Amino acid sequence: METTFDDDDDNNDGDAPNPVARLAAIAEAKTALAREESAAVRHARLHGLSWAEIGVVLGVSKQALHKRFGRAG
Repeated sequence: METTFDDDDDNNDGDAPNPVARLAAIAEAKTALAREESAAVRHARLHGLSWAEIGVVLGVSKQALHKRFGRAG
């Protein structure tokens, strides 16, 4: 699924947050989610799940997981 961005600001909601604040909030949420994902992968590995099992749940290959989180178990 491809995401496209429209340069037209005609659809802006008057109550929408400042674009910079919105982007900063998204960046902060991504960082928090990455930390949570790392902790969950570490927890799963400590409880015996294989890279393949974790990959099925997260929708990525075991190789990609091992490359990213290999030190997690």
